[in-house]
Amino acid sequence: MGWNSWNKFRTQISDKTVREIADVMVSSGMKAAGYEYVNIDDGWQWKRDAQGKILPTPNFPDMKSLAGYVHSKGLKLGIYSSPGPRTCGGYEGSYGHEEQDAKTYAEWGIDYLKYDWCSASRIWKEEDMPAAYQKMGEAIRAAGRPIVYSLCQYGRYKVQEWGPTVSGNLWRTTGDIRDAWDSMANIGFSQSDLSAHAGPGQWNDPDMLEIGNGRMSTTEYTTHFSLWAMLAAPLIAGNDIRSMTPEIRDILTNKEVIAIDQDKLGKAARRISKDGETEIWLRPLSGGAYAVGLFNRGTADAHLEIKWEALELPGKPRVRDLWAHKELGVKPGGFGATVPSHGVVLIRVSD
Repeated sequence: MGWNSWNKFRTQISDKTVREIADVMVSSGMKAAGYEYVNIDDGWQWKRDAQGKILPTPNFPDMKSLAGYVHSKGLKLGIYSSPGPRTCGGYEGSYGHEEQDAKTYAEWGIDYLKYDWCSASRIWKEEDMPAAYQKMGEAIRAAGRPIVYSLCQYGRYKVQEWGPTVSGNLWRTTGDIRDAWDSMANIGFSQSDLSAHAGPGQWNDPDMLEIGNGRMSTTEYTTHFSLWAMLAAPLIAGNDIRSMTPEIRDILTNKEVIAIDQDKLGKAARRISKDGETEIWLRPLSGGAYAVGLFNRGTADAHLEIKWEALELPGKPRVRDLWAHKELGVKPGGFGATVPSHGVVLIRVSD
């Protein structure tokens, strides 16, 4: 859980902005809700010195000092590079400097690396992806500092099958998300077949959150957050949290939904039924409970129902609505709800 600069700021990022984001991560209640990483995406790199060491742009005058500031807030700092010679934005990548860059990140106090394929295709073939990512994975381990390793190569070459073997902690399963209903829905609802590959320490990553960037409705952002939580996906906010509305803050800090995402069992949801534009997703939780998401992708309200026999649940399960923060009581036989267009009803079901 954390925040990343790309979705809102692209390459227009600076030390000042990152410090302000860290401040608001604490003051907004996001840190208390579980958000931990403040991640600088593309655009921080400047050039290499005579010894080949990567130097930040003047917008980042002292990376070690910045890391110290972020750490003083009880947060962690992330950074970005590529296995190719250039990043997506055309900045210095890590090709040929993997060990040197990993050591530099460790010296600065970096806690997270997003490693984006981009220009690596100029150097490597598709089938070389595991080797390219393993090179940096080994460099990170040798650098002697715990660093979360985020593989970003858009789900190509069945990354979910080899991501853990190259020390990956999370791997992108899709192309880039946009702040639009069709983009979010097409990505999120396509993840069911990957559920078996998620587990503690190794996560499918359907890309960062667009919640609060302004081009979806509150209902759609609620669906976005619910679906990512059901998928056991990393929750990496991508908005300007310094100016977010109370409604957006309440979505991002809904502790009951976050608890679904962060459930220690680590199992991702799968689709258990689809009827036209409606879908029901099921996620097993620790302690024998379940999260159930009733999703309506259509343009009109729709009534959805689930029968407990589909879950093989004994007895008469109790139901809690995680967005209404309300106990709905014992529901013998099953549960039904009217779900608004592009909306969701997310419930926790337990004995």
